[in-house]
Amino acid sequence: MKFSHEWIEKNPWLLIGLVLLVISFGGLVEIVPLFFQKSTTEQVAGLTPYSPLRLMGRDVYIREGCYNCHSQMIRPFRAETERYGHYSVAGEFVYDRPFQWGSKRTGPDLARVGGRYSDEWHRTHLNNPRDLVPESNMPGYPWLAATKLDPADVTARMRALKRLSVPYSEQEIAAAPQAIANKSEEDALVAYLQGLGTLIKTRN
Repeated sequence: MKFSHEWIEKNPWLLIGLVLLVISFGGLVEIVPLFFQKSTTEQVAGLTPYSPLRLMGRDVYIREGCYNCHSQMIRPFRAETERYGHYSVAGEFVYDRPFQWGSKRTGPDLARVGGRYSDEWHRTHLNNPRDLVPESNMPGYPWLAATKLDPADVTARMRALKRLSVPYSEQEIAAAPQAIANKSEEDALVAYLQGLGTLIKTRN
């Protein structure tokens, strides 16, 4: 008897189930081995979890949707490394929950922006980007300088990350509220940006 898959195609639920099974199996075959490769699970030399101030700045970055216009992943192509610096490696993102690789570049990639500009440059740029880059279409974020961080927020965030295997100590968590006391959201965001990509600065 010649096999025909016509009966599968006529049964939509069976077809959906089989398609999901094939996709799930294929995905597992591609993803599971990555968990056992040291290059994707071990941090680069010198990498430490985000400080309380940088952690709060990262959350401001996410809240304001910066990832919608700025990627943080430099591909291993000359056109990218010549402009932005060394290509991104997995070990840089071990403590990122969630990662901010992104894929949209309305603005430049920020993976290696740390240390490239002064703190004052970033503050001016965040307040009104056109003061520094006249052709910029980035919106201004003047309210960040006037908005103070809530020290009570950082403890819960660090504890949540600790449950996800980020190695914060109890002493670091206890000292975190004091570390961000009287700091603005702008202070936090600038601190976050200034730390991006600083462990790998060599150009290709």
